[in-house]
Amino acid sequence: MATQVSARLDPAIFRLPVEKIREGYYSDAYFVHTKTLLEAEGLHPRVTMQVFQKQQSLLGGIDEAIAILRACSGHMSSDGAWVPGWDQLAVHALREGDPIAPRETVLTIEGDYTLFAHLETVYLGCLARRSLIMRNVSEVVQAARGKPIFYFPARHDHWLVQTGDGWGAHVAGAIGVSTEAQASWWGGRGIGTVPHGLIAAYGGDTVQASVKFADRFHEDMNITVLVDFENDSVRTALEVASALGHRLWGVRLDTSEQLVDRSLQQEPDAEALTGVNPQLVSNVRGALDDAGFPSVRIVASGGFTTERIREFEAAGVPVDAYGVGSSLIRGQNDFTADVVVVDGRPCAKVGRAHAPNPRLEMVE
Repeated sequence: MATQVSARLDPAIFRLPVEKIREGYYSDAYFVHTKTLLEAEGLHPRVTMQVFQKQQSLLGGIDEAIAILRACSGHMSSDGAWVPGWDQLAVHALREGDPIAPRETVLTIEGDYTLFAHLETVYLGCLARRSLIMRNVSEVVQAARGKPIFYFPARHDHWLVQTGDGWGAHVAGAIGVSTEAQASWWGGRGIGTVPHGLIAAYGGDTVQASVKFADRFHEDMNITVLVDFENDSVRTALEVASALGHRLWGVRLDTSEQLVDRSLQQEPDAEALTGVNPQLVSNVRGALDDAGFPSVRIVASGGFTTERIREFEAAGVPVDAYGVGSSLIRGQNDFTADVVVVDGRPCAKVGRAHAPNPRLEMVE
């Protein structure tokens, strides 16, 4: 379930490279040329710019887009000083996390086109990226039927996207992110598990690594331990639970899709039981319960998608939470901007008529 965002994000949080955006460094060159030509010709058409996308989705990046318009609209004076243009624009927009329909107008910008023509590439890119993350996370949250979703794709993409992507995941319903950057816009903290690298540093001893980790960090976080290092998740989960006791929040299953866990290798169809599968989860759950550890949670990770989570939930697999990575940053959710009114008269390319949306709010 998406988080309700009652106030727009402070523009300062985005740390925009304002000078570079103003000069068109991140913009498609033809938009910069458009601004340059119109200003040189003394043409200042008053337009209505209308922004939409084509999917059932959640709106992300709108506060970032507004911040770009606020800080970077305007023109350069003859003496080389930047003259801000925000106060001469009328901007109406939906809110972060709002559900949006295909072709629904999510943003309008009214004013002298030369003040913001150079910004289209940048604000559309913000909307596209953040909305993609929100839609993907929202889908897995719904598929998980209320079970926690941990947002773990940081290692699968460039580090510069982490802050805004983490915010999008948070708004869309993920309960945890893995880096401080991802959590920074709402003042959260990165979470995680006892990782394979630390286990390797302790000679492959998951129990020793977990005890040392818990000794140091138990007061700061829920301790969750990866238990597939030796490809014997049932045994390792029991050993970790016995060693940590009440300090253990959960165990995380992350068996490679190329491997069959030791607890399944004698099954008649063992070759089909690779990776984290329903039978492995059931084996671990049963072993923990039988040993007196019913409160230890099971986090399933490793190649999970919306479809795979739906399958697990439909089958009643005893998973308590899902760690989802690269599938959450795949796909596209592109936005389009069109001039639809010029100097008070309809003027749009065929198929892109003015489509007012009563849901839009004026941005003060």
